[in-house]
Amino acid sequence: MTVLGRPGRLHITLKQLIGMVPVLLTLVAGAVEAQSRSATVQGRVTAEGAAALAGVSVEMVGADRRAVSDNLGRFRFSDVRPGSYSLRFSLIGRTVLERQIEVDGPGVHEVEIELDKAPVGLEPLLVLLDRTRLTGGGHATAEIAGSAHVIGEQELEDRKQLFDDVHQLLRSVPGVHVQEEDGYGLRPNIGMRGAGSDRSAKITVMEDGVLAAPAPYAAPAAYYFPVAGRMEAIEVRKGSSQVRHGPFTVGGAVNLVSSSIPSDLSVLVDAAGGESGSKKVRARVGDSGTHFGWLLETYQLRTDGFKRLDGGGSTGFDLRDYVAKARVTTSLDARVYQDLQFKAGYYDESSDETYLGLTSEDFEVTPLRRYSASQKDRMKADQRQLQVRHFLRFGTVDVTTTAYRNDVTRNWYKLQSVNGRSIAAVLSDPAADAAALAVLRGTDSDEGALRVRANNRAYEARGIQTSVGLTTSALGGHALELGARFHQDEEDRFQHEDAFTMSTGAMQLSAAGGAGTQANRVSRADAWSFFVQDRMEFGRLTLSPGVRYETIDFVREDYASGDATRSAPSGVRTNDVSVWIPGLGASWQAGSGLRLFGGVHRGFAPPGPGADQETRPERSVNYEAGTRLNRARLAVQAVGFFSDYTNILGAETLAGGTDGSGDLFNGGAVHAWGGEFSADYEMQPGNGVWRVPVHAAYTFTRATFRSDFESSYEPWGSVSSGDELPYIPTHQLYVRSGVERGPFSGSLTANYTSAMRTAAGSGALDTEQSTDAAFVLGLGAEYRVASRLAVYGGVQNLTDAMYVVARRPAGLRPGLPRTVQIGLRLTH
Repeated sequence: MTVLGRPGRLHITLKQLIGMVPVLLTLVAGAVEAQSRSATVQGRVTAEGAAALAGVSVEMVGADRRAVSDNLGRFRFSDVRPGSYSLRFSLIGRTVLERQIEVDGPGVHEVEIELDKAPVGLEPLLVLLDRTRLTGGGHATAEIAGSAHVIGEQELEDRKQLFDDVHQLLRSVPGVHVQEEDGYGLRPNIGMRGAGSDRSAKITVMEDGVLAAPAPYAAPAAYYFPVAGRMEAIEVRKGSSQVRHGPFTVGGAVNLVSSSIPSDLSVLVDAAGGESGSKKVRARVGDSGTHFGWLLETYQLRTDGFKRLDGGGSTGFDLRDYVAKARVTTSLDARVYQDLQFKAGYYDESSDETYLGLTSEDFEVTPLRRYSASQKDRMKADQRQLQVRHFLRFGTVDVTTTAYRNDVTRNWYKLQSVNGRSIAAVLSDPAADAAALAVLRGTDSDEGALRVRANNRAYEARGIQTSVGLTTSALGGHALELGARFHQDEEDRFQHEDAFTMSTGAMQLSAAGGAGTQANRVSRADAWSFFVQDRMEFGRLTLSPGVRYETIDFVREDYASGDATRSAPSGVRTNDVSVWIPGLGASWQAGSGLRLFGGVHRGFAPPGPGADQETRPERSVNYEAGTRLNRARLAVQAVGFFSDYTNILGAETLAGGTDGSGDLFNGGAVHAWGGEFSADYEMQPGNGVWRVPVHAAYTFTRATFRSDFESSYEPWGSVSSGDELPYIPTHQLYVRSGVERGPFSGSLTANYTSAMRTAAGSGALDTEQSTDAAFVLGLGAEYRVASRLAVYGGVQNLTDAMYVVARRPAGLRPGLPRTVQIGLRLTH
């Protein structure tokens, strides 16, 4: 008997639930008893001018308890027994401070702390963060002359998401728009400020400050994305402040920050389980001595999937991710400070995922259905990464150098066509080919009617990047940074198609295709990048001018179908592009906690090796203006943006519902504009016994073509001036409200996304060419059994809303249905 969720989805029996009652009663009784004789210690950490300091480590010395300050600078220890304690506050770039407190009984004890700037001894670590992270570790976000956001470790932990979908995590950042696809975020589609979201190909994606896409120049569509669940932070920068992070500057940059090597022994074990055989384990251990530190981490996640395949079978995935780090350093007070770090990672994925969606008629009846013709679809992928980073600081000069290599192999074996028509064509007009649709649903077919493509591709990316920083007090103060990067990457396509026959609902192999008979080519890119950026302070005014230069050579070698030995190319395409990317940001300290900022920069996206000489790079001029307000319990940011594209590019990808050739198309002039708003506020009812933090983010976006043209690129088609771009929502709203008291904490999230066009157009939305508007709720709760042990649970899509998230690659696709998880987290 199933008592929760839909039948067959949440396998908790009545007997099991009754068996849990004594445990739950014991926990509740323990919580009541502890609350009656314990206290809460909480407070706020600020910098000069009462600005909140996020990411401050707060240690209760002797009690072996730690907390981290949030975006408002707030921290909290609950269930504190009476006694004398010492609180130690530390943040790179700030003075370490200890404060003695006396807890003499139950109640709330408030602590207000201001951390001064650090002595020279800690300065090298601060500089290192400035060179390797988008926001300098989060402590300087409020001072950046441009739009910047950080999702910190505590916020990531509080989300209580079983699948750690980066789409859902980024909904809290204004100006970012996503297009869901599989419900899990395995292959994200992320865009910013009107830039396209297809496979995140228009943004710069990094892990620890290094390009993370499989081949960011030669094939930027990201079929591998760093695992968000093992990260300690996610950084987002937009506007002029991100010109030092290329090559893509039309939208913005995302940097996923992997777990840092801890300063002392640290252990984490986090295990969770949920519906459909879903299981997650994250384990991490690390330590540091005087000159050596290390870390080992693994993240593993699996599920049987929430879709129901006709005839039965898995629709889920199994992924495993491993990272190892080692670091050697000199003493902090050495005349020349040096830091050498090694990082190695391995990722393996096997997923029973498909591009085959549903017709509108079938979606209305069974939105979680998967047609029988997708039974052979499976993605197998692995990624290997190596990084060696060296940092040195002497006097006012620092040098950071990173050598890196990423190798990705993947083979997505999936249905391509039926009866000679692509699955996208069949499902875009199912009434026109009832016979093909019947085969997709499992009706017997002609011999070899189903074509399944082995999208076998290998990627290599390698390079070396270095930056030199110089700080001087001359002429009002400068923080100058010069950087260079040499990068090479390639995509190797060696694909074939197999023919299958549908017989009584089962696909039988009719004919195997020869290796390289579908696509047989290699695309390469060699790129040199240089940038210089300065930060100049003139009293309350800060200017951040910068310029980036990219010069790229592309080569694409096509080989004859079936030429497995690649004896000689049958065709060679070459293309090269060089571009200057200037930018200027400015900020003004208008008052206590109030800052105005703005900027302008050139947007650029390279065309890639699939382009001919007539295909122009994507170019734009981007403007932004905004303000930040930071008060004791309130932080607000509001930004307006405008992007003036002289040429926008569209790419033929299977994910976009086209033929997957990789060919590029000019789209002419586009205007993208809108506004972004975010706010954090904390309430403390009951004289501070309760803590209620609230975060809200809203984005308004409009993106329209400015000319009339005909395009063979299907998502555009026949375009008239004023037509809106597809897959860009006009309205997005995210709200998260938390509650904390004693050992208990909980949160409720709500996100709304307006309906999106799935093809260029104007006027009222066509229900057959749009997604659904979606309002999705989430719920999370945690109970701390002991200082090192917590039990938590979460529900995503609380109301089990069913909605269309996309009509690409082929047919309608649902969002993640209601999903429940229960987990246990142990820390040391």
